Amino acid sequence: MARWKAFRDDIWLEPDESPGFVVRKTNIAVGNALRRRLSKYGLTLGQYYIMRALWINEGQSQRALSEAVGTTEPTTASVLRMLEKNGLIRRTRNQQDRRTINIFLTENGLEMKRELLLMAMGVNEIATRGLSQHDIEEIKRLMRAMSANLLKDSENKPD
Repeated sequence: MARWKAFRDDIWLEPDESPGFVVRKTNIAVGNALRRRLSKYGLTLGQYYIMRALWINEGQSQRALSEAVGTTEPTTASVLRMLEKNGLIRRTRNQQDRRTINIFLTENGLEMKRELLLMAMGVNEIATRGLSQHDIEEIKRLMRAMSANLLKDSENKPD
């Protein structure tokens, strides 16, 4: 605690001095930039994340997609309904386990990959403007370390 700059009674931390606040503020800014660009395709950020997960590993179950994207299964189900309604995914019953439904991209969903990934790369380029490649790698390393610390904490202690 001593390494953080204290404000008022050593309790309150200036928001911009909190790593968590800075990460959150950056995440919101990146999300907003993506949302603005995705709206031109009629997609939400949640739909983009599901499609990106499918571009990486098509044929996942709803549960696996939820884990990959970091959302609850009901949220994933809602996003999948919209993607299916818009003709971007299709569901297929798993032949080995009939209880499982696997999710696949349609031709339309696959055709959007290049353009949407280039759009997302453009947002990352804007976000990292003026930073060296070393800085970018260091940011990623530090964010991964923070994430691992928090994951370890959540596994070891009750909330």
